[in-house]
Amino acid sequence: MLPIPRQRQAPQTGARPGGQRGRGPRQDYVDAFEEGGDVFAPRSGVAAHRSDPYASVTDWPSESDAGTEGDVDGAGAPPGDRGRPGVGTGPAKTGPAKGGKGRAYTGIAAAAVTTVLAVVVAGQVAGDGDKGGVRSEAATDQARDVRGTGAASAQPSASASPRVATLTYAQMMDKKYPLSATLKGPDKFDAVPGVDKAPGKGRKYTYRVDVEQGLGLDGTLFAAAVQKTLNDNRSWAHNGARTFERIYSGKPDFVITLASPGTTAKWCAKSGLDTTEDNVSCDSAATERVLINAYRWAQGSSTYGDKMYAYRQMLINHEVGHRLGYGHVTCDKDGELAPVMQQQTKFLDHDGIHCLANPWPYPGS
Repeated sequence: MLPIPRQRQAPQTGARPGGQRGRGPRQDYVDAFEEGGDVFAPRSGVAAHRSDPYASVTDWPSESDAGTEGDVDGAGAPPGDRGRPGVGTGPAKTGPAKGGKGRAYTGIAAAAVTTVLAVVVAGQVAGDGDKGGVRSEAATDQARDVRGTGAASAQPSASASPRVATLTYAQMMDKKYPLSATLKGPDKFDAVPGVDKAPGKGRKYTYRVDVEQGLGLDGTLFAAAVQKTLNDNRSWAHNGARTFERIYSGKPDFVITLASPGTTAKWCAKSGLDTTEDNVSCDSAATERVLINAYRWAQGSSTYGDKMYAYRQMLINHEVGHRLGYGHVTCDKDGELAPVMQQQTKFLDHDGIHCLANPWPYPGS
């Protein structure tokens, strides 16, 4: 900061008690607060273009400058000092003189203005970082906001819920589901909504998927499994020979039905078939229904163990194979793949021959 020029003081003619020469406040301080207390108005004789615009209100006289005058109200100042402080005992200024207390109050007010300006400037600087607009709040309020924001961000959202992992089609097809081997449903069915167009160009078969009420199994998964399995090139659609289309309304060629063990037995008995001994599925040829036993669909068989995906593909291919006119057969050599029309739910071994589990009519394709 550049030094503030001071007016030369006139020689003082008197002395204060105690041998000390009387001194008043500095001239630049006096000039800053006189003329009605307008501390920001330009003045002649004062450094109006100083590098520190607030020097006139913040550069208070030191205790050494004030001599023995410890009272800021100026009650102990000599009469000559009350007119023009800092000029000694010269003639008093014409017009009403400003008392020391008035000057102090004016200085305090100016300091308060400076403080307010500093807070406003700080608020503007803080607001420049926020494109939403300029903020003029106090620094303590800003700090409180920051603390509040930090605390809120550290707390997890009350509405947030743990994300449930979604199983893939293959994972759902390979999973076992609870269902009793003695369950007997109400013999009432719901058709699975939707249509799956036939993807191939061979002989087209239409079918509907019905699921018995009260099973607690995923009918949509079952319908998807039927469509994917039948139209696989390893299945009855092999090399474009056939194509299968799922419909929801109208007259289908057959109805693939997922039913409880009790209801399966009832519908299979209509075609002279007994499914109760081994709790198996059937093609009830005398009706429109191909029955898939829900217990087997949910729990599998000992012959396939935990290979539920493959077992379910075998169930669909085997029973639809009957609908297409294929009968039961077995493998002929030890270690061969079992034909899909072998009763693989019941056995893989026969006559000393061990067959390997196989879900496809054309497994090598």
